[in-house]
Amino acid sequence: MKSIEQGSPASGTIIVPGDILRRINGKVIGDVLDYSFLSYDGNLLLELRSPDGKIKLVRVRKPEGAALGLEFETYLMDMQKSCANKCVFCFVDQLPDGMRETLYYKDDDVRLSFLQGNYITLTNLAKRDIDRIIKLRVSPLNISVHTLDPELRAFMLGTNNGADLVDTLRVLTNAEITLNCQIVCCPGINDGSELSRTIEGLIELGGRINSVSVVPVGLTKHRAGLPLLRGFDRELAINTVRQVEMYGEYCLRKRGKRVFFCADELYIKAGLKIPANKHYEDYPQLENGVGMTRLLTKQFMDELRECGMQNLECVNSECGMRNAEYSGQREDSQSRCSAVREPFSVATGEAACENLTNLLKIVTKNCDKISGKVYAIKNDFFGDSVTVSGLVTGGDIISQLSGKNLGNRLLIPQNMLRSGEEVFLDDVTVTDVSKTLGVAVRVVGRDGADLLHAFLE
Repeated sequence: MKSIEQGSPASGTIIVPGDILRRINGKVIGDVLDYSFLSYDGNLLLELRSPDGKIKLVRVRKPEGAALGLEFETYLMDMQKSCANKCVFCFVDQLPDGMRETLYYKDDDVRLSFLQGNYITLTNLAKRDIDRIIKLRVSPLNISVHTLDPELRAFMLGTNNGADLVDTLRVLTNAEITLNCQIVCCPGINDGSELSRTIEGLIELGGRINSVSVVPVGLTKHRAGLPLLRGFDRELAINTVRQVEMYGEYCLRKRGKRVFFCADELYIKAGLKIPANKHYEDYPQLENGVGMTRLLTKQFMDELRECGMQNLECVNSECGMRNAEYSGQREDSQSRCSAVREPFSVATGEAACENLTNLLKIVTKNCDKISGKVYAIKNDFFGDSVTVSGLVTGGDIISQLSGKNLGNRLLIPQNMLRSGEEVFLDDVTVTDVSKTLGVAVRVVGRDGADLLHAFLE
């Protein structure tokens, strides 16, 4: 192990960095799942091997569920399992050459599904792996379904492994393992009637199918040598949204929850309003882009009221919120902000531009002295069919905003950057953008409240 967390239950014992954890309460530790589940109890007997080969037995008592405090060389305590599929829609296969090596790595690891919410295809699991999931109660799991038809799934994933997905899903749901699923919808392949069959098959599996997102296939301009795919047009997006909403309404009546959701991108492509907050229930598919626009808007409006700026008469026309969501919560229109703020600009993807522009209009109705402008960045790096802000690159921001009047600061969303760093996908840094454009760059968190405060600074 790498270190022991200071003040943790394991600190103050004879455990030292370099020791190898072999067993907890007599059970062999193979990876992070074993460690997480077997270290949950309050009374633990640890068996370790020191660098010189000596065996240590260490008794640790702690509150049940409290972290033991051991930190290992790798997060998984094991090698990460890579994806061996050749999915026809794989986004990694559509990346240009010359990017960071880590961006080309495709994982398909059940442990990351449980611990970090990654979606897996179940194509690299043997029966013993399924048995282990059930034994350790690894739940919930996030599963990439796409289709339940074996032949079609084999084609879409580029492998016969895991083609008979229904049997595996039935074993897991019968064992009360909760599943969140995604369907990457490819026009002409798994949409239309095939999408209906997939959804109906998932409904038949019962209540352990907790949520299902339908997301449009993402296509970049870097598809040389890859299967020919087409994206969504407005008509197909409308039909798909209505189709999924119909099943969502059915489940709402039968189960009391919607289960099936469309990604925001489908609503935007269809030119339809994003549904109200209650549509998304507890936002079970947020990381799949389902409800992100609505949640950001709700958080923004809630914080606006907390700031005492409650002149919300533009809500219905600007962002689709219902009167009922704000009834009885308005103040006199004199409740406005008159403080002078420095002008600013916002860089975002084309898909989010309209919503951010509407939110900015709401603020300017409450604060006369705010001067801001939202810029939609066309994605030249990946191709103009890619419109989400999370795939906007620093190079595109620089090339498209050079020479523009950006005010005193440029706001960018945090999801444009690599997690925990200030680097865009093209390795351009926030500092590079700031220096080249001659403007301070403010990274805005995912919370709508942070967006409001960034407007008001």
